[in-house]
Amino acid sequence: MNDEHFMKQALEEARKAFEDGEVPIGAVVVQQNRIIGRGHNNVERLNDCTAHAEMIALTSAFNTLGSKYLMDATLYVTVEPCLMCAGALYWSKIGKIVYAAPDEKNSYRRATGERSPFHPKTQLIQGPYKEESLQLMKAFFEQRR
Repeated sequence: MNDEHFMKQALEEARKAFEDGEVPIGAVVVQQNRIIGRGHNNVERLNDCTAHAEMIALTSAFNTLGSKYLMDATLYVTVEPCLMCAGALYWSKIGKIVYAAPDEKNSYRRATGERSPFHPKTQLIQGPYKEESLQLMKAFFEQRR
């Protein structure tokens, strides 16, 4: 199993969010080639501005492991994390973050510039399915207009 396989799982989560009328972002947390947490945006359904895909996937992973740290785990997320999610990822000490599409408007970089808000040992890479993630976001916002 590789980045493509797990990002495809995150895309499935994003599609669930799209179908629910949520901003279509999905995430999975993986450790030892096993998904230990899943999430997609639930901001509208839960009436909770913190119910981002990453936050839900992290909580699921913490509960699965019974731990607050994810040093040996990887987060796959369809869109680059926002500043709030970056803070949670920092405290989780996650080992690696793989995102599909950049988000110039709402990512953590808007507040931090190019300075990384993640734990110093966290790897951050842009992974596969950039175009698919961007198209899903575009379709969602076109539908809203």
